[in-house]
Amino acid sequence: MRREPLHRWDVSPKEAIEIQQRLRGSIILEPCPVENIKLVAGADVSFDKGSDRVFAAIVVLELPTLTMVAKAGVVEETTFPYIPGLLSFREAPAVLEAWKQLSVRPDVLLLDGQGLAHPRRFGLACHIGLWLDLPSVGCAKSVLVGEYEEPAPQAGSATPLIDRAEVVGAAVRTKDHTSPIFVSPGHRVDLESALALVLRCVKGYRVPEPTRQAHLYVNKLRRGEEDEEKSGWLF
Repeated sequence: MRREPLHRWDVSPKEAIEIQQRLRGSIILEPCPVENIKLVAGADVSFDKGSDRVFAAIVVLELPTLTMVAKAGVVEETTFPYIPGLLSFREAPAVLEAWKQLSVRPDVLLLDGQGLAHPRRFGLACHIGLWLDLPSVGCAKSVLVGEYEEPAPQAGSATPLIDRAEVVGAAVRTKDHTSPIFVSPGHRVDLESALALVLRCVKGYRVPEPTRQAHLYVNKLRRGEEDEEKSGWLF
């Protein structure tokens, strides 16, 4: 059954904040059976500096091998301004358009951005996860809100990310003696499940493999490079 859109995208910043405040109560935090996940997607978005062109890419990897099985990318124009805390209104439409082009439906989506670790508890991973009704996780390379203690230097170590006395995510060491990433639940996952999933997706780099591959692909789109394979392909 096709779901009705949650809202329209041509809104003002004030209306965008109202939408975040209205929808954040619909976010579900629940255990996700990470051991049963077979297909994990990663999404990344990029802009040319000073431009409103949006480059969005999604790749789908198969667990446990982290072999790529599908990918899709789009280039669009956005009219929504760059405003911290409202980036999903600038980025999400392109990600959702790339999602439509995928030849498979992933079990879960990792996004290069925030989930609950957001001033209104409604970051990009929450927004897209709720829109798709899909388990989603935010995997950010920097902190938007909250404070944390440095995790132990070994890979797999994590400490809570706390904002206004609420645990909104975790600082996670994905590689020995490397800066942590910041994981926060988006929708239909809890923090424990989000951490377990991210650590399953690490392949020797600081960034989890799904979002790392999405980043590589989105940069190819920015450079105008054509892939030998068509978007949405499946092995």
